[in-house]
Amino acid sequence: MLQPLYTADEMRAAEEGHDVDELMERAGRAVADEVLRRYPDARRIVGVCGGGANGGDGRIALRILREAGRDAEDGDGLDDADVVLDALFGTGFQGKPRAEAAERIERINAAGAPVVAVDLPSGVDASTGEVAGAAVFADCTVTFHGVKVGLEVAPGRFHAGDVSVAGIGLPLRDTEHHRVTREVLRLVPRRQPGDNKYTAGSVLVLGGAPGLTGAACLTAEAAFRADAGYVAVVAPAESLPVLELRLLEAVKRPIEEVFDAAERAGSLALGPGLGEGREALVRHLLAETDLPAVVDADGLRGLEPFERAAQTVLTPHEGELGRLLGEQSSWVAAHRLEAVRRAVERFRCVVLLKG
Repeated sequence: MLQPLYTADEMRAAEEGHDVDELMERAGRAVADEVLRRYPDARRIVGVCGGGANGGDGRIALRILREAGRDAEDGDGLDDADVVLDALFGTGFQGKPRAEAAERIERINAAGAPVVAVDLPSGVDASTGEVAGAAVFADCTVTFHGVKVGLEVAPGRFHAGDVSVAGIGLPLRDTEHHRVTREVLRLVPRRQPGDNKYTAGSVLVLGGAPGLTGAACLTAEAAFRADAGYVAVVAPAESLPVLELRLLEAVKRPIEEVFDAAERAGSLALGPGLGEGREALVRHLLAETDLPAVVDADGLRGLEPFERAAQTVLTPHEGELGRLLGEQSSWVAAHRLEAVRRAVERFRCVVLLKG
């Protein structure tokens, strides 16, 4: 249900007390095996190796590839390479590559050959996914022991290509960050034989301003698909004819009746296609109801910290979260984990950063 994601510090802790040479031998063999499996016709493999442990893993992989009959060497001559191994930087890397390393990274990206990254693409921060300068764009990444945070969080995830995990003989351990797997869907309540439409879950959607009714319709349909028994959409009166045509099962009510509709609801979806000028209404609903709430899109406009006991989830994209934090969307895109942490500290609720 939850897949552990490792930071650099957590990997160091996992490796502590283990034979480093043994771990590197296993890591290098895993990389070589992946190259042979994925690129069986490749004859010339060039490894661009750094001076640290990551470079050591790469050199071991090259040795094993030579033993398998391939022309495998460590160097920067990439013009006629069939495959390039990126083994410049590993989990200990942070910040921006120096000029010489950045040039080597750019040569890897320009090689025109498939790139296999050793543990993670050089230039990606293993603990955050941040990319401060030049970074390798890999076709695949062979990562060791467990997936690193930087392979799952953008922008790092867009540099990793296909990620495979190679066991190197370390025990699993708890981590701060996790990736939710599809198994979490088993926790979604399903309608039982004795349920009726009210006991199966009731959702109130606030949104659907003129020209923006699609968002409210999609939200209502998603609620039904999640097995809610009763869904009501509250929208401006001029939008109701459109909603009547688009939504068959949902109840439609004018926005003036939102608090009456909330009395029957078991949860709130605030903001899809709501439009501008409804900030006070969203704040009022959050303050005056004790219903679990998801706040999205226009519901996030001008949102200030609030106190409520009911479960609350904010679902901004990068631009919306930037406005909530007083930052540019580009800053959020480059520092996604830090942005989410700041939002959680500010709003004291669950924050799901989309994208």
